[in-house]
Amino acid sequence: MVSPTLRGSARAAFTGVAALSLAAGAFLAATPNAVAAGAHSHPGAVPFVGQAAAARDNAAALAPTAATGPNTLAYGGGIDGVGVNDGKSKVYLVFYGNQWGKKGTDHQGNATFTGDPDGAAPVTQQMFKGIGTGGEKWSADLTQWCDGPNVKTGATSCPSNAKFVPYQKGGVLAGVWYDNSGASPQGATGNQLGQEAVKAAKHFGNTSAASNRHTYYVILSPHGTDPDGYQDPNTGYCAWHDYTGDSTLTGGAVTSPYGPLAFSNQPYNMDLGASCGVGFVNKPGTLDGWTMTLGHEWHEMMSDQFPAGGWTNQQTGANNGAENSDECAWLAPGTTGGAAMVAMGTGKFAEQASWSNDTNSCAISHAILH
Repeated sequence: MVSPTLRGSARAAFTGVAALSLAAGAFLAATPNAVAAGAHSHPGAVPFVGQAAAARDNAAALAPTAATGPNTLAYGGGIDGVGVNDGKSKVYLVFYGNQWGKKGTDHQGNATFTGDPDGAAPVTQQMFKGIGTGGEKWSADLTQWCDGPNVKTGATSCPSNAKFVPYQKGGVLAGVWYDNSGASPQGATGNQLGQEAVKAAKHFGNTSAASNRHTYYVILSPHGTDPDGYQDPNTGYCAWHDYTGDSTLTGGAVTSPYGPLAFSNQPYNMDLGASCGVGFVNKPGTLDGWTMTLGHEWHEMMSDQFPAGGWTNQQTGANNGAENSDECAWLAPGTTGGAAMVAMGTGKFAEQASWSNDTNSCAISHAILH
């Protein structure tokens, strides 16, 4: 998601009461609109399910009249020349803290952990291995987004001589690291999560800005922890993405000797049940919200690598600051642009749609453009 209220990171706030039901979210999810972030505003933050529905309802009422439409995204001009992830995405999974338990390996070569009661770790690896395989078109909407010197700040479409996000053929998982050197903090700050991304960059040998141009570090906190206050019933969220240079991170910006790093905060959000999407698509659907929030943040990072230098909603109104996935968060299965099971070469995963300027809709599937 995008920024704090979307801040440059990507976190979406929940509506306030974690107990708000999934049914409420489904009932109000027909119209795609940005999820307004609450007090816990962070770029790309994924709000609670019930919160998203209420925010959409409010956004629809407040949406200004615009020639491009209230959901249209515009280019932010880039940060240090970076707007989107315009190359081969390299996703690094960082299992943060020895609370993950003893590490093992399953029959597919995925890392498993005894402290992972819901089996999230191997599914995460299979999902990122599967992007761009099996003919999936869920990620293809990203191929409309671009950056580069030929893209004007405020543009709502890309010139033919821009640098486009390419279709991510063959999977995006680049590495997995279990950092069991110590316990993950019970309530890690955004700064601490960013520091973990810096440690991961060193671990994987990505020690220059050039080697990190297309990297993304997913910081996965263990069961029972509360990274960056995600469980707060008033300002909570389900996940967010950001970059180390963001001064609005809790604890401040992170010093990185390896150039700015794109990273995400992925709490063990099954701990919050239906508020973070458990059972949103399937029954029991324990990992529905988990894979949806992983996909949400990856999509946003690809189109807005260092928030908010990429593509965000710049219009005055309730959608201001929203990223592509924010505008389609928690749309009920079976509705237009609603969440669905996406088939990849490595399995089927619950995912959400993301906003597409070129179709003016929440696209769960899209043509490959580049």
